[in-house]
Amino acid sequence: MPTTDSPASGEASAPRSIVVVGGGLAALRTVAELRQRGYDGHVTVVAAEEGEPYDRPPLSTGLLTSPAPVWLADEGYGSFGELADEVLFGHRARSLDASPGGGPGVRLTAASAAGTVEVRADAAIIATGAEPVVPTGWRGARTLHDLGDADALRHALASSTSFVIVGAGWIGAEVATVAADHGVSVTVLERGPAPLWQAVGADVGSLLLPAYERAGIDLRCEQRVRHVSPGRVETIDHSGEVSVLAADVTLAAVGVRPATGWLAGALPLTVRGALPVDTYGRVLDGPSHVRAVGDCADRHSPRDGIIPGAHWDAALQAPARLAADLLGEEASGPVDPPSYVFSTQLGHNLALLGTPPPLGEREVVLRGDPGAGPWAALYVRDGTLRAALTVDRPRDVGALRKALAAPAYPNVDLAGARDVEVPLRRALRAG
Repeated sequence: MPTTDSPASGEASAPRSIVVVGGGLAALRTVAELRQRGYDGHVTVVAAEEGEPYDRPPLSTGLLTSPAPVWLADEGYGSFGELADEVLFGHRARSLDASPGGGPGVRLTAASAAGTVEVRADAAIIATGAEPVVPTGWRGARTLHDLGDADALRHALASSTSFVIVGAGWIGAEVATVAADHGVSVTVLERGPAPLWQAVGADVGSLLLPAYERAGIDLRCEQRVRHVSPGRVETIDHSGEVSVLAADVTLAAVGVRPATGWLAGALPLTVRGALPVDTYGRVLDGPSHVRAVGDCADRHSPRDGIIPGAHWDAALQAPARLAADLLGEEASGPVDPPSYVFSTQLGHNLALLGTPPPLGEREVVLRGDPGAGPWAALYVRDGTLRAALTVDRPRDVGALRKALAAPAYPNVDLAGARDVEVPLRRALRAG
């Protein structure tokens, strides 16, 4: 797989027609970036959802407090109706031919309730996002991914006395928080040893355990769910003991998969089913006139290798580089920005920046006391900062994003990093 990341500027003229597949933030930001750069070609948007895009994080953090959708147009991002020449809402992509008839351009087929349509264009930008995972046999388990899911879950919780969430990741913790705050009895089942263990590691994830207790949430780790049926969840723990929980409502919050099944055989996919792209959104080992962005794409980092998508910030920031390169212009901003995830949960504001190295290959430096106020965990390998988790330390986030976006990872003054009285930027030195 190629690892070159040089811009395509000057290689070819800008396409005169572009089809953008997807109806979320990444798709909208991409169309907006094209127009802001003066692109006057024909833009067609093909979106599975029935209307203009909305902000997805409030679906979980505002599940019971803000039932109305937060429309991205109201947030200043514009709308497809204003930016695109043709918008096909309610059309789900079915296939893509990246070389119809052996010639240039693409041919996309999409289906709606009214039938199948075909869209031809010079270039395609795939931004179909991700879809929630529900293991086979989990009958009656709900998901939280779109407006319909949120409405259904909200109404179900209004009359429930027992709520079981499977998965103590970002979404599971956010939903557990809002439900517990509204007096719902919540049990969270996690197959791993600690919350967020896949993202931050079990050692750092375990530092979040007291927050669950303070929030009144029953968190049970190392629990594998064997069966889910209406009103019932069956689990087995690490010792083999089987338990049955009553559950008026069960939420599957065990992750998402890229919504790329319709591309099988047409473009290369990573092991998890994402489109592998460089920092300009170009599909690696794919045709130059097909790009991908957002949750359906895994970006190849020159420093860290493949970085999985599914981050709101990537959907917000990556379209600028993609649009510039597609139009033959120089892209601005960091070449290899760190991944950035933020979450409001359990009464705290969390931000994860960068990709933590595997356990055993890094040292965790604590900045502040996790049991007594704001704190951060800095992941250090070979004396350099690789990633960080901050908890209620917003002032550190800016310094971390800047440091981790530099061409080389910064060296860490360990004593300064541990001292919360020392500005973090002073503890980080260029590598």
